[in-house]
Amino acid sequence: MMLDVCLLGTSGMMPLPGRWLTSLMLRYNGSSLLIDCGEGTQVAVKEKGWSFKPIDILCITHFHADHISGLPGLLLTMGNADRTEPLTIIGPKGLTKVVNALRVIAPELPFEIRCIELENPQEHFELSGYIIDAFKVNHAVTCYGYSVSIARTGRFNVEQAVARGIPKSCWNRLQHGQTVESDGNVYTPDMVMGESRKGIKVTYCTDSRPVKAIAENASGADLFICEGMYGDNDKDGNARKYKHMTFSEAAKLAKEAGVKQMWLTHYSPSLVRPKEYIRSATDIFPATRAGKDGLSVELGFEQE
Repeated sequence: MMLDVCLLGTSGMMPLPGRWLTSLMLRYNGSSLLIDCGEGTQVAVKEKGWSFKPIDILCITHFHADHISGLPGLLLTMGNADRTEPLTIIGPKGLTKVVNALRVIAPELPFEIRCIELENPQEHFELSGYIIDAFKVNHAVTCYGYSVSIARTGRFNVEQAVARGIPKSCWNRLQHGQTVESDGNVYTPDMVMGESRKGIKVTYCTDSRPVKAIAENASGADLFICEGMYGDNDKDGNARKYKHMTFSEAAKLAKEAGVKQMWLTHYSPSLVRPKEYIRSATDIFPATRAGKDGLSVELGFEQE
């Protein structure tokens, strides 16, 4: 199984030619998850050649327009794609009110919208095959980062299954976590499954000062996507004032969290060529890339 990850938009505050506003899309096992939905998200999805219809979950970091202004149009397009399954939207407290206000221009949809409002510093969900951990960060308004993980079950122990006399017809269901009854006997997955193995993890954080919760939640991530509003360390004052980060601050978090790789995103409109400043990040955390619209990767389980 692969987890597809695409950075749809990398611009902060306003879209630029070739740089849409903030959005990230993940695809796993026929289901898609979107984080943020800035202006241009629909175009970015089309440019990638991906589909709107399988989006089952939308995670909103916060309610600034550059992160949510694309929502009404996206909902209309999903409705026009004949989607009928419910859409779950997760976001800070007040989400239902914000979504309903934006839906004034998209009032009739063929699918239900289920809003989950975040109220605690840390919240955990398991939806559509995704494990989602939301964590509060430090911005001018209430804002959350998200870790999205794909779990991996333990290895099936054939010797154990044979030794316990479990019929082969039960093996597949046990392997998929089901309890099976056969000839008056009840078999449970723990009888034949080893300990859980390392899964896949992507952590996404934008619009925040560096805080401990980011490094803690990104710990060991296969991919850490973090805002780099300012490339130049001389902009440190602006980063503090507006509660954003510089490239080097993001890199320090990546190093502390021990992630495999980091992509920078959410650039200031004045940061026209992010690559020119990449050294300020790679000197601290070498496995850093300056994210760009359409950058994508397929993440798989580690080979054993």
